[in-house]
Amino acid sequence: MNELNTDSAPAGAAKEARLANGTLVAYSLPATGVAFLGLMISVYYFKFAVDDLLVAPAVLGTIFMIARIWDAISDPLAGYLSDRTTTRLGRRRPWLVASILPIAAFSLMPWSPPAGLEGAWLIAWLVVGLLLFETASTAFTVPHTALAAELSLDHHERTRIFAFRYVGVGIGFVALAGAMQLMTTTDDPRGMAQIIMLWGGGVTALLIVVSVARVRERPEHAGRGAKRPVGAVLDVWRNHHSRLLLVVLTIESMGAASLGLLGPFVMEYVVGDESLFPVLLMCFFVPTLLFIPFALPISRRLGKKRTWLAGMALSGASFGLLVFVGPDTLWITFVAGPGAGIGMAIGSMIGPSVKADVVDVDELLTGERKEGLYYAVWNFSRKCAGGIMGGVTGLVLQWVGFEPNAEQSEATRRAIVLLFGLLPASGYLIGVLIFWRFGLTEQEHARVRAELDRRASSSDDFQRP
Repeated sequence: MNELNTDSAPAGAAKEARLANGTLVAYSLPATGVAFLGLMISVYYFKFAVDDLLVAPAVLGTIFMIARIWDAISDPLAGYLSDRTTTRLGRRRPWLVASILPIAAFSLMPWSPPAGLEGAWLIAWLVVGLLLFETASTAFTVPHTALAAELSLDHHERTRIFAFRYVGVGIGFVALAGAMQLMTTTDDPRGMAQIIMLWGGGVTALLIVVSVARVRERPEHAGRGAKRPVGAVLDVWRNHHSRLLLVVLTIESMGAASLGLLGPFVMEYVVGDESLFPVLLMCFFVPTLLFIPFALPISRRLGKKRTWLAGMALSGASFGLLVFVGPDTLWITFVAGPGAGIGMAIGSMIGPSVKADVVDVDELLTGERKEGLYYAVWNFSRKCAGGIMGGVTGLVLQWVGFEPNAEQSEATRRAIVLLFGLLPASGYLIGVLIFWRFGLTEQEHARVRAELDRRASSSDDFQRP
């Protein structure tokens, strides 16, 4: 492993051209569909399985934990293989093409167990369905996110790329709110879920096709993935910037996981009206879409680190307020929801952009370009947060005596709102304290990029006849 030495690097790296809006829209399109399908699982599936499939909360929490264990294998493997893929389409796009049919098919399976299936057979169906969907989603998400990190090497342009991607994800959230309106007002949740997922899978497949046809990859990164899978994973951990980010991202992701898992429970069993759940979602995510144009200049002025710290602090304070939501205090969601959503949006834009900068540091240390593996490990950390929240939620609800489709005790309602607000609020506070130590500033990244550019130029001079 090469030593990191930027002392002799020039003051800044070469500027790259600003990417066309059309390119970024094409890149972001499939994020809308895949986000919608994944959000249907992370936001509403727990409640759907408990109330409509009558699966015990502790059992369902265990299933979610099993899915996370599988992710520990599938995510890094997908990242490593994506980095090493060499085709005329590039490193990432073959994976996007291969994911089209599995995502469309397996997104439907967990929502459509055969009629009359129950007991151990029902549990087996759900486990297989969720694992297959998670695998298909990983085959898309890891290469697609890695592709974003390669579209530009510029420090701030990367934030713009991930801002476009977050808009795609945000549109998926808006579509989710519409789907939740249908799910919470229908007399046939199973049938409605199947219709929604059939349409969602078909549209997502079409969006992936359009994106693959319009977006190109960097040819100079071909064949530069890691040669040793275990050593490459250890590189992610040895990189001290990466190690710190892993902890912060896992903690921060608990906020989104809390909203998805517990939001429906809060609206039905605490507030008393499940049909208000789409309103809760809109309170979180519509303000985030409106805020994105302002986030980019703020990040340029304050820097990625300080902007992200402010976002985490805002999310933490907002989730703390949500502890007090109840039948007579629904107004709190209209105050705290936008704050939490804007904070999470900042993290969703700047977090992946910071990760891309950390990958550049890895290249300086190892000479390899392994965006796929880095984003795979970070993607796994995000999923771990969801798995932890799912496991904790299932066990706590079981422990406090939760009964599906029934009026809950005061202790159960209090447990729901504490899980919903206090747990992620505490996590964000810890995240702020940890991320305060992050040292990869814009100036430091410029020195890293300048050294990488110098090495590339020297290599080209050496190879030129």
